[in-house]
Amino acid sequence: MAGKLYLCATPIGNLEDITLRVLRTLKEADLIAAEDTRNSIKLLNHFDIRVPMTSYHEFNKIEKAYQLLQKLQEGKNIALITDAGTPGISDPGEELVRICCEAGIEVNALPGAAACVTALTVSALSTRRFAFEAFLPRDKKKRGNILQELKNETRTIVIYEAPHHLLHTLEELYQVLGNRKISVCRELTKKHEEILRMSLEEAVDYYKVQEARGEFVLVVEGKSYDDIEEENRQKWTTMDLQEHMNLYESKGISRKEAMKQVAKDRGISKRDVYHQLLNH
Repeated sequence: MAGKLYLCATPIGNLEDITLRVLRTLKEADLIAAEDTRNSIKLLNHFDIRVPMTSYHEFNKIEKAYQLLQKLQEGKNIALITDAGTPGISDPGEELVRICCEAGIEVNALPGAAACVTALTVSALSTRRFAFEAFLPRDKKKRGNILQELKNETRTIVIYEAPHHLLHTLEELYQVLGNRKISVCRELTKKHEEILRMSLEEAVDYYKVQEARGEFVLVVEGKSYDDIEEENRQKWTTMDLQEHMNLYESKGISRKEAMKQVAKDRGISKRDVYHQLLNH
């Protein structure tokens, strides 16, 4: 029988956040695939886990995935761990999962810590809908395209960032998104954890004088529907009223319905539209 792949979430800081199920699975696995064996050995030693370990990371994620697949097909059970958090989230583990699923290998997720969810829950921003962007691309063109997409994103936005890029990213977000609310989450669950809830403008000013240290998760307020409606109204009001009417009537919409839609677009009453057309 084929073995199983276990996606084992590890702590993002505090070692007490590991689950009993993950500990048991790590001890019972035939092999542990780790993003950085030098980092993960500290975790395994802390919990006295003596299972053989192999590296699985961004630079060998395809070639090594097929090597691990062969071991799974031979009946070995493999536990996949990342440096911190849940494997497969902004992590090369997603490739191993895809390859295993295509080959018919059973994959089990053992839930636990994830920095994006942890930051979101303490952000004091809306948690009902959110867009997870992980690390923004370093490529200037790709980065610019994503920032433009986020400009009109109404969901709460979650972004990972390293300390040496933090100020630049905050400045870009402020420039493109405007002065939104943001929670800057630093060193989550660790000794020096810090949550700063402020505006993007305040965050930029703060980190111009304060050195950024540790790993960061940025949780940014989504664009409000009121702002979107106001922008739409401003866009329509730059168009001549008769042109606005012609736009709808050319689509076969009746004059009455066209007036109703124009009034809605421009944030005025249908009576106002009627009178303005009379006086045109």
